Amino acid sequence: MTDTRLSVGDTAPDFTAPTDSGTFSLADLRGKKVILYFYPAAMTPGCTTQACDFRDSLSALHAAGYEVVGISKDSPAKLAEFREQEGLTFTLVSDEDLAIQNLYGAWGLKKLYGKEVEGSIRSTVVVDESGKVAVAQYNVKATGHVAKLRRDLKID
Repeated sequence: MTDTRLSVGDTAPDFTAPTDSGTFSLADLRGKKVILYFYPAAMTPGCTTQACDFRDSLSALHAAGYEVVGISKDSPAKLAEFREQEGLTFTLVSDEDLAIQNLYGAWGLKKLYGKEVEGSIRSTVVVDESGKVAVAQYNVKATGHVAKLRRDLKID
């Protein structure tokens, strides 16, 4: 567990990890803008809402030059099921060992139903073309987050 949070201007840590259909490497997207969003668990109500919001905004995000990558501790098999069930068309990364979430400050203590627990912290980090953090948002809400992010990034 880490208390490290990324800030605007930090270098985004590179990583390579499995997906539901192969392997993803952040370094392969250098030169592009990337939205990394961290979520607790596939096929749960809040995470499904958020994933579907990204899915429904994908054409506008792509038109503005952004790639979307969802990251959770789910296995590649569960991610494949999530993709199929919800018609998701962006990359889903499996972080079963929590290495990526720890690098990005998206794993740690959080409040869940009034209790403090260790887990995935719903977070979004936008990486610019040079690999620097352009936006770092932690403890975001599942509902309405994508609309807020689009406003923050000035994407209609």
